[in-house]
Amino acid sequence: MKTLVSQMKASVAGVALVSGLMVSTAAVADQVTLKSADGTVNLVGEFVDFKDDNYIIKTTLGNLRVAASRVRCEGDACPQFNGIDADVAIAGSDAIGLGMMPLLMTGFAASMDADAELTNTAAGQTLATLIGDGGFGDEIGSYLVSATTDTDAFESLLQGSAKVGMSSRRITKDEARALRAAGAGNMVSPDQERIVAIDSMVVVTHPSNPVEQLDLDQLRGIFSGQIKNWSEVGGPDRAINVIMHQEDAASYDFFMSYLFGAEKPSFLPQGIADDDQEVSNVVYLDRNAIGFVGYAFQRGAKGVSLVNECGIASTPDAFSAKTEEYALNRRMYLYNRSDNLDGPSKALLDFAVSQEADAIIGKSGFIDLGIVSRSQDLTDPRAVAMAAEAADYGAGFESEVMREMLDSMTAYDRLSTTFRFRTGSSKIDERGMLDMQRLIKFLERVPSGTEVKLVGFTDSVGPFEANRRLASGRAAEVLDDLKQAAGSRIDHVQLATAGYGEIAPSACNVSERGREINRRVEVWISKNSST
Repeated sequence: MKTLVSQMKASVAGVALVSGLMVSTAAVADQVTLKSADGTVNLVGEFVDFKDDNYIIKTTLGNLRVAASRVRCEGDACPQFNGIDADVAIAGSDAIGLGMMPLLMTGFAASMDADAELTNTAAGQTLATLIGDGGFGDEIGSYLVSATTDTDAFESLLQGSAKVGMSSRRITKDEARALRAAGAGNMVSPDQERIVAIDSMVVVTHPSNPVEQLDLDQLRGIFSGQIKNWSEVGGPDRAINVIMHQEDAASYDFFMSYLFGAEKPSFLPQGIADDDQEVSNVVYLDRNAIGFVGYAFQRGAKGVSLVNECGIASTPDAFSAKTEEYALNRRMYLYNRSDNLDGPSKALLDFAVSQEADAIIGKSGFIDLGIVSRSQDLTDPRAVAMAAEAADYGAGFESEVMREMLDSMTAYDRLSTTFRFRTGSSKIDERGMLDMQRLIKFLERVPSGTEVKLVGFTDSVGPFEANRRLASGRAAEVLDDLKQAAGSRIDHVQLATAGYGEIAPSACNVSERGREINRRVEVWISKNSST
C-alpha cells in the first residue's frame, strides 16, 4: 500500500464505530482487522479466539467480542474454515459479494419467514445459514458466498465449484463459448443471465472542494498525472492527491478503460487503496484528494458531475443511473448454468430480480431496478438545450420536431424505464426484457385513464427524417411487445407513441457507447399519475 493511505490508516479508524483500539508491536504477528461491509466498523487487535460465531480480539482496553455476522476478518491470524458444506456455492465480484449479498441473503430468508445467520468464515467469504420459523425452526438451506473477482465467477461456473456467479461486467463471448462447450447452456439467455442492480462509478473529492464538475480531458489529465494542481481545473491552488485501486481490481479496469481505452497510462498515484471503502474514507479525510468509487461507497465524500465531449453534464444520481444515462454506469449480474440449477439456487435468483428485493438492494447502497419518475418542464437542462438549438435552426423541419417535443413533454413525467437497442434494430436488449415485466406491474397500479406515451429516439447516424421514422418504428415495436406481454392487465391505460429521431441526445454520438445510449425508447406518463 502506498505511503498516503498507510499514513492515514489510524485516522480512518478514528471515524469508524470504535477508534483507538490498537495493539502493541509485540502482537503484530497475531494482529487482525475486523471490517464491516458498510465501513462503520474497522477494528484492529490481536486475535484471541473464535467462539459462538464471535471474533474475540485483544486491545489495550481488554478483550473485545464482535459478532462474525457484522464483520469480515483480515490478517494471517484470522481463523480458516476449511471444508465448509453449503447447499449453494456463490462466487465472483467482490462488489456484489461484500456489498450486496449479505443484506440480500437476509431479505431472501425473511421472504420465507426464515432468519439468516451470517458467518464470515474467511476474508471475503460469508456463510448464510437459513433457519425456518423466524429463526426458531430447522435449517432450511445454506449459501456460501465467496467474494473474489468477476473472472472467478465464470471460472467457478466452468469448473462446477459454484452454482451462481456474481459479476460487475457482462460475460465475454469467450467465457460464454467455453461454458456452452462444457454443457452449461446459453449463458446470455434470460434464465441464465440476470441483471440485479446498477452501480455508478462516481468520481469523489473532499466535501469542501469547490470543484463541482470535471470534463473527460480534465479527468484524463488528473488520472494520468498530467494535471497536478486543483487550480488547473478551477479549484484552489493545492496539489492533487490521486487515490487509486489496485490495478487488478475490477473498478480500476472499468474506470481507466472508460477514460483511456486499452492504452492505460503508466502513472504512480499518491495513494493506492485496497477497496472502494478505503478510497472513500481517505478522500473524505484529505481535502486535496480525488478518487473513484462505486455508488454504494460515496458516503461522506462528494460526488462530482461528469461533462462529456459534447458538453452534456451527467450527475451521479439514482434516476440517471436507472436510465443508464450517467456516463460511468455498470450492470450487476448473476449467472447460472442450465445443467445444474437446483431449487435453492433458483429460489435465490428469482428473489434477487423481484420487486421485493428492490428495497434491500437500495439499502445496500446499489441502485435497484425499481421504477421511479422525474418531472419534466421547460427548465430541465435538456429542454433548455433543445430550445436554444431550435432557435439556432430557425425555421425548418428539425426545429419543428424540437418544438413539437417541447410542447409535448411538459404534460408528462418521465419514468426511469428506458428501452435500448442495437444499431438498426428494434429488438430490445437483455435488460429491456426484465424492465418490460416491471413496467407492466407498475402500470397495473396507476389510475384508470392514465396516459402513457412511448417516445423513440435514435443516434445521429443517417438522415434526420430516416432517423425519425426509425424512432417511431421502435416506439411502435415496444408498444406491440408491451401489449402482447400485458394482455388485458393494462387495458385501463391509454397508450400512445411518438418518435423524435436524433434530437435530445443523452450522450455523444462520437462513440459506439454514446450511440447505444441514444438509441432508446423513453416512457412518459401523464403528470400526477405515477405511484
